[in-house]
Amino acid sequence: MYVVTETEERTTRTPAGGMFGLAAPSQGGTEVSTWRVEIADGLSTPVHQIDKEQVWMPIAGAFEVEIDGAAEQVKAGQAVVIPAGATRQLKAVGDTQALVAMAVGGKAMIPGKEDKIPLPWAE
Repeated sequence: MYVVTETEERTTRTPAGGMFGLAAPSQGGTEVSTWRVEIADGLSTPVHQIDKEQVWMPIAGAFEVEIDGAAEQVKAGQAVVIPAGATRQLKAVGDTQALVAMAVGGKAMIPGKEDKIPLPWAE
């Protein structure tokens, strides 16, 4: 059994918000990475893709989620499944927090670029 606590060392802050690493290979996990996300009202993630399916579960506030051109609002008590490779952007509606789960090893990509970017909070 592994009990994982958020730490500053496992936190990544970007202009869009903060990712607080929880379960991951570096924290004893072997199959699933999880993290908590905080995004302030009105801020958005960059338009990007992830090469693994993700499940976003808001726990406070809501997200306007755009996936491959289709938009939907997802709020606390709901979950959105984002398919691997889908082009997405999430915008906070109110100060928003979510828990995110993904299979280990996911990488990010910017549409039109070939570089795969590791997700340090999920490693």
